[in-house]
Amino acid sequence: MKNPILEKTNELLKEQLETIEAHFKADCIYINGPISSELVEITREVVERLVEDTTRNTTAYILLTTGGGDAISVERLANIFRHNYSEVNFIVPDHAYSAGTILCMSGDNIWMDYNSVLGPIDPQVQNKEGRYVPVLGYLDKIEDLIKKAQTNSLSQAEFLILKDFDLAELSQYEQATELTTDLLEQWLVKYKFKNWKTHSSTGKRVTEKDKKERAKRIAKDLANYSKWKSHGRPLNIDVIRNLKLKVEDFGENKEQQRMILNFHYMCENFMRLQEVDGFVFSRRNT
Repeated sequence: MKNPILEKTNELLKEQLETIEAHFKADCIYINGPISSELVEITREVVERLVEDTTRNTTAYILLTTGGGDAISVERLANIFRHNYSEVNFIVPDHAYSAGTILCMSGDNIWMDYNSVLGPIDPQVQNKEGRYVPVLGYLDKIEDLIKKAQTNSLSQAEFLILKDFDLAELSQYEQATELTTDLLEQWLVKYKFKNWKTHSSTGKRVTEKDKKERAKRIAKDLANYSKWKSHGRPLNIDVIRNLKLKVEDFGENKEQQRMILNFHYMCENFMRLQEVDGFVFSRRNT
């Protein structure tokens, strides 16, 4: 039996999303939830249904809200978007932490307002218990214990922690960290910096070396656990810009801001009504 409330909400969501699409002259896809292999499958289906539409666009805006996820799924999502669109932009209505931050770096443009936040690029991997855990805190602690061991200042309790740590698990954490920074550096140079032609401070031409060095600095800063102290540290638009990364402010246009946030809040209410923690939506949703 059909639920008239859900049907009505679905129609309202389509109307609002189509208004946003007309504003940006692009296909728009709303994604809210953990970044996982399941999200990859759903997103591929949604995108392929969109590009079959005769009114499809070559530019996509992804309205992204996520607490993070795994880097492999991030790479697969970026491949889906890039295979189907010549330009991909990310709008962060509220938050895109960790893996969500990395995914945003695969875009040509990132849009935030004063209340939107990204986060440190702290990858999450599955531990022996099957739980996804952020790895930078573990690696930072292990490095601290190793330094203490080298100076003979390791306590007995700390020695036992270091002794019992699974080396294979530690290697997995290190590889996940390397993957996230590699992806970020690659995508910043290829997509985010592709139209960066001159230095704003000097007017000099930007070289490929300049782009790579800027990308490495940004990746290093975002992966600096000692600096941010927490996997979930919120980094607002000013913090991101201070990292020398250009970000568009969708709040500068109040009508634009209203459209984006009203749609986001309606999607979150719809998710609560449906009792789901993941949601992907486009104008082609049935």
